[in-house]
Amino acid sequence: MVLIQGLSQRLGALRWGWILQWWLVFLAAMAPFALLLNSALNNQLGADPAKTIVDELGSWAMNFLWITLAITPARRVLGWRKPLLFRRMMGLYAFFYAVLHLLAVATFILGLRADLIVREVSERPYVIAGFAAFLLLIPLAVTSTRDWQARLGRRWRTLHLLVFPAALLVLLHFVWLIRASYAEATFYTILLAFLLGIRLYISRRRRY
Repeated sequence: MVLIQGLSQRLGALRWGWILQWWLVFLAAMAPFALLLNSALNNQLGADPAKTIVDELGSWAMNFLWITLAITPARRVLGWRKPLLFRRMMGLYAFFYAVLHLLAVATFILGLRADLIVREVSERPYVIAGFAAFLLLIPLAVTSTRDWQARLGRRWRTLHLLVFPAALLVLLHFVWLIRASYAEATFYTILLAFLLGIRLYISRRRRY
């Protein structure tokens, strides 16, 4: 009886520890949005608030997408299993910030004018690349649950390979937007190439 009670208490402590970790990661990922919102409410977005909002949301969408891509290599190369528990959350946050980025462009830059939105999406290469990336992320976000994973079976893994062309399109979108320094773009390019290279290396090792 004492053994069962002790085991129950231990399991309870582990459960509450996991819940605390989940909320800490969740709130940390929400922090960039909260800080941006606070800056907007206090008129601290600089000379061009619309551009600041759009750029910040876009940057964090890309950051979380890169973090999501880094989790599997971190597990396989470094043996880090804990981040794998938050991979779905990181992917959904990438989509969350991408949605806000898209809405910010449509609202603050294009004034919700349908004609301007259609023209941008059909004529500007960097917009086409970004919008294509967003479209690829939609089925990944929708099918991210365990229920969808069970329903699709092996097709789920194949579907979620779309994250790689989505990441490349995001990078292309970002590079085409640059008007001055390429330092930040170079960093993101090297990081993505490194992450994809590790995955390719691991995949080939498995085959042979």
